[in-house]
Amino acid sequence: MSIAELPIKIDRQKIAEFCRARGIRKLCLFGSVLRADFDPEHSDVDVLAEFEPGALKGVGFRYFGYGEEFAAILGRNVDFCSRLNQYIEASFRREAVPIYERA
Repeated sequence: MSIAELPIKIDRQKIAEFCRARGIRKLCLFGSVLRADFDPEHSDVDVLAEFEPGALKGVGFRYFGYGEEFAAILGRNVDFCSRLNQYIEASFRREAVPIYERA
């Protein structure tokens, strides 16, 4: 799936600004937003952030606000994470759609 095929609106400029300000080197969508069972009215969006080395040093509890900040950009609820359970990581890597990657 490509960004153009996603069932949600992606503002690439705002997402890039969000990522640069927080030291995110890659941001991917996964889960139901990539499948036919996605419900635009009720489904949340699963997001995985890969941070630059050292980007989370000193962030503390502000990290937990990143999901809410990103949800405001997308206009919907977000499950924001930076690590995946080892049992789902392989399937994530096959299906994930990057929406930001540092050049």
